[in-house]
Amino acid sequence: MKKTVCFTLILILFLCTCTRPEEYSDIPEIKFISFEKINKDEGLLIFYFQDGDGDIGLDAWETQPPFDVNFFCDYYEKQNGKFEKVDSVETSSGMLPFNFNGRIPRLSSLPKESINGEIYYTISPMYYHPFSPHNDTIQLKFYIVDRKLHKSNVVEFVIIR
Repeated sequence: MKKTVCFTLILILFLCTCTRPEEYSDIPEIKFISFEKINKDEGLLIFYFQDGDGDIGLDAWETQPPFDVNFFCDYYEKQNGKFEKVDSVETSSGMLPFNFNGRIPRLSSLPKESINGEIYYTISPMYYHPFSPHNDTIQLKFYIVDRKLHKSNVVEFVIIR
């Protein structure tokens, strides 16, 4: 009897401590955590991610579209009470695109592995349009794309300079 009770308690303890790996959708999901100013110009965006097949990120040798960029971030400025998207800036050499698109390195090399965690993305050299008269309140909208070109949800946040 004592052995049966002891075995049952060990079995219950074993079953309670066994956990299945999290199962997520193969379409990445992201959530804003924070934005921190590193200095007066640079910013650090921190966001949570989860992906059911673990195919987030690019290898260093991948430089051709569609695998040249996998982090997309658009810039908006508050003008006359509403946010207006700023697509380009005028320079002495003409109009240049203005966004914070970039690359997230490969996060997992294991096939079909559910992954989650935090991504720290540095927006550099400036997280705002330095010559705009409207850069005191800005909004960033961002999303990521995985290796199967699944687009995550779009996340937005406001920065008051």
